[in-house]
Amino acid sequence: MRRADRLFQIIQYLRKRNLTTARWLAERLEVSDRTIYRDIQDLMCSGVPIDGEAGMGYILRGEFEIPPLMFNREEIEALTVGARMIRAWGGGKLSFSAQQALDKIESVLPQELRKELDSSRIFVPAFHNDRAPKLYMDEVHLAINQRKIIRINYTRKDGQQSERELFPLGLFFWGHVWTLAAWCLLREEYRSFRVDRIQALEILNQIFHENETVSLNAFFEHIETSYG
Repeated sequence: MRRADRLFQIIQYLRKRNLTTARWLAERLEVSDRTIYRDIQDLMCSGVPIDGEAGMGYILRGEFEIPPLMFNREEIEALTVGARMIRAWGGGKLSFSAQQALDKIESVLPQELRKELDSSRIFVPAFHNDRAPKLYMDEVHLAINQRKIIRINYTRKDGQQSERELFPLGLFFWGHVWTLAAWCLLREEYRSFRVDRIQALEILNQIFHENETVSLNAFFEHIETSYG
């Protein structure tokens, strides 16, 4: 967690609680007590009205408010539905991050808009969601962001097994399955792979660099040329 995010989270915890100890904050944020003491001191020096001291606990005075975000009802509902979709169909880290984002938004919304987060009647049931598509979502997502080559064991549609090394370029959600768009080193061309058919995955310690021939934009151009 970035320090800026941790400071923001400390403020949110203090807003929702009464007396809060550094030990409690440290456990929630997975840092040392010393780090919390330093963060609290920096927040106090920056003008955040926190009362208390080390060993006793801290409390945020009620007059402190973060300026509200200017969302209307439709925007709030769009964010809520999007977060529900990620929770139901995304990988573990994306699901967690979606909930964290909603918590941050809720904490700074004015009271009259805060209830809109829970009032949307658009739902994303997850009871038909097979766990298989989520197994390697976090790893694939990480490899895409870090531009790292991956090696996968894959079951094709005809049931045949294959091993591929790929440049992972992007993830696409089709309503019930996720596919990975990638440059296949074996075929030396673009391929799409269903994430739920990946049987094993290894992120290699090799960086790839996108260029005019191999990139997400080039993949889109390839699709447009092939199917447009």
